[in-house]
Amino acid sequence: MTKFSIRQEVSDDIGAISALLRQAFSDVPASAQTEEEIVLALREAGALTVSLVAEIQGRLVGYAAASPVSFSDGSEYWYGLGPVAVAPMYQGRGVGSRLIQGVLDNLRHHGAAGCAVLGDPNYYGRFGFQSLPYLSFPGVTGEYFQVLPLANNTPKGEVSYHRAFTLASA
Repeated sequence: MTKFSIRQEVSDDIGAISALLRQAFSDVPASAQTEEEIVLALREAGALTVSLVAEIQGRLVGYAAASPVSFSDGSEYWYGLGPVAVAPMYQGRGVGSRLIQGVLDNLRHHGAAGCAVLGDPNYYGRFGFQSLPYLSFPGVTGEYFQVLPLANNTPKGEVSYHRAFTLASA
């Protein structure tokens, strides 16, 4: 198993994070190739609640972020997971799983009510994420929008991500 460490991003990581996001999503058909711009816009807006990197011997090989989301019912303290990226040659080695667990641990520590994610239900289901019939994300098939309550309340209605997600894809 590959040894890697997980830590908070520092300003010296920004260029490597951007390069990793470009590399990790370059061959992903479902990607609009805007992940780098999303993270830059979230960082500029002060909306990167959690921003973790994985490194091996000082080389950045993974990244995961969380930023605030809102629900139409007014539920508070919910966050969206993503983007999550692992350099192609390190995928399948547990880097992404450890990054996601790190983000969720950070959110729990800061009193988050829950976390939402847009992605493969088979993958994110391993962490406890689930699709709920009374939650939606516009334009996305229900099973790919999932939530993980971290407290005793689950929102109802439609989710809205930070405007950085919309601006980057415009």
